[in-house]
This record gives sequence, C-alpha cells and structure tokens, in this order.
Amino acid sequence: MKEVLKKYAKRYFIDAMGAMALGLFASLLIGTIFKALGMIPGLSVLAQIGAGAQAVAGPAMAVAIAVSLKSSNLVTYTCAGVGYLANSLGGAGGPLAVLVIAIIASEVGMMVSKKTKIDILVTPFVTLLTGGLLSVWCAPYIGKAVGVISSLIAFAMTQQPFVMGVIVSVIMGIALTLPISSAAICASLGLSALSPVALATPELAYGLGMAGGAAVAGCCAQMVGFAVMSFKENKWSGLVSQGIGTSMIQMPNIIKNPRIWIPVTLASAITGPLATCVFELQMYGEAINSGMGTCGLLGPIGIIIGWFSGSYPNAVGAWDWIGLVLVCFLLPAVLSLLFSELMYKLKWIKPGDLTLPE
Repeated sequence: MKEVLKKYAKRYFIDAMGAMALGLFASLLIGTIFKALGMIPGLSVLAQIGAGAQAVAGPAMAVAIAVSLKSSNLVTYTCAGVGYLANSLGGAGGPLAVLVIAIIASEVGMMVSKKTKIDILVTPFVTLLTGGLLSVWCAPYIGKAVGVISSLIAFAMTQQPFVMGVIVSVIMGIALTLPISSAAICASLGLSALSPVALATPELAYGLGMAGGAAVAGCCAQMVGFAVMSFKENKWSGLVSQGIGTSMIQMPNIIKNPRIWIPVTLASAITGPLATCVFELQMYGEAINSGMGTCGLLGPIGIIIGWFSGSYPNAVGAWDWIGLVLVCFLLPAVLSLLFSELMYKLKWIKPGDLTLPE
C-alpha cells in the first residue's frame, strides 16, 4: 500500500506538477517577458508575440501535464481545451485548477483510449466532457479558495509598515512558488500606486505602492534564493531557470522535503520590512509586476519604470538604487545561503534535495 501511494504521489505531485510549471513558463511567463521587451521603442512586435504566448497558458500547462502522465495522443491534444477552460474559470487559482482538472481528465480519458473502434470520437469526447464539467463546476471554487490569499494581503495593508512588509512579502513569495498566479493576485488587488483604486486618495496610493514593493521583495527572495542555494546541484542552468524563470519548478522538491522552503521564506520575512520601512520601495509600475519577482527581471523593472513614469512623487537617488539592488538581489542571495547552510548542518536539508528534474 505504501509503495502504491508513493507511486501516485510521484506521478501527480512531482511529475505532473513539474511539467505544469514548465508549461506555465513556456507560455505565460515567457510571454510576459516578451511583452516587457515590447515596451522598447521599435520592438512592439515582441509585445504581440508575448500576448499570444500568455493567451495559451492554460492549454500549455494541461498538455504538459498530459505528456508527463504519458497519455495517448488524442488525450493529450484534447487536454488543450480542458486547460483553457480550467485556467480561464479558475482566476488567480487557474494554474492549480489546471493541475487538478487536467490530471483527472487525462486519467479518465486514458480509461477509454484505444478501447473502441471509434477511438477518434470516444476518447476526445470523454476527455473534454470530464475536464469541461470539472472546469465549470470546480475551477471557480478553486479560484475562490486562492482568494483567501487576497484577503490576507488586504488585511496586511491595514497594518503598520513593518508588519505589512513581513506579511505581504512572505505570502506573495509563497504564492509565487505555489501553482497559483501571484501576478493575478497582485493585479486583482491593484498593488501599485497607479492602479485605478489607488487614485481615490493619496494615502491609499501610498499603501498600495508600498504593498507592491513588499510583494516584489518577497517574490524576488523566493526566486533568487532558490537559484543561489541550489547552485551546487543545478549549476548555471538552474540559476537562470529559477532566478529569471520561476521558482515554481522547485515545487516537486518542496513536496518531497518542505524544509527546503524555510531559507527563502525567512529571507522574504527580512527583505519585506526592509523594503517598506528602510528603503520605502514603492510600485509605480503595473500592478502585475508586483507579483513577478525576478521573472524576466519584471519586478525590479516595474519599480524602475515607475520611478521615471512622471508620477513618482520623489527624486530618485542613490539610496533608491541601493535599496533596489539589496532587496531584490543581494540580500535574498546572501540570506538564503546563510539559512540553507544552517539547514544543512541541522540535516533538515540533504545534498540532492534541491536538484531539479531533467
């Protein structure tokens, strides 16, 4: 019984989740990077390309999951439609909805795959019906469950800057690594001093801008932290894929040993209040950038663009640049390394625990 459980845990929570993370990066995240590059004069075509990649995030994740489960061709191709439905109806919980629903649809589809003489009709029909009904019935509730995170962030914004910095940074950092959309959460909450809701009062704009800065700090801590502390195992490819790609690809390893999450989370608990109380980093760029971390460097870029948008109320000086570099890059790397070394000495983390799947 134990061996059976281990087999299915690996199949669904390691192999499928790892594939989903790669599908997310190959669509939504790389598309977001292209859209950012499209802001450069003369490169607007890249923004169009990026928008196209973002639009197929759901199908890309679902197909990646089906491939990891070794589904038949018809099941795999049909999962594209399932992924679109689950992701679009799941809101900020879209990736998690895709993970759950695509697994079920794929497994049910394989039950009938190649079992009849009209396989070309039966297999996609059963796969899409299963995934489609689950998407309609379950995906919105998965989105509402993820909405609890939004409620916690909203509560944190009512607290004084230090407490807000800790809560927002830690929660958004964790959300970035989980199979949910931290960017969608930030966008829905309007974590930018220039979001429409922020225009109501200067105090609200200041609070949303500061919360956006704390979110950037937390997201950067997860990505940079995992990239640096796993360098011994994953070398330069791991540094780039996690530091500029996504820390979500560590989720299979986190499931196997949740303690590997401790160093980067502690780092975010430190950099968050530093961002709000010491350097007063505020997001004056797009709210979505607050939840991107160092994915394509979009978190820091959002802050920088905001500085020179014409709306930033202060003069940008050396202290701002020092804060940006420390909070987004140097401190996450140093703190995560220090905390991970302690974890290794306590034998809470062992060599190989952070190795990324091929």
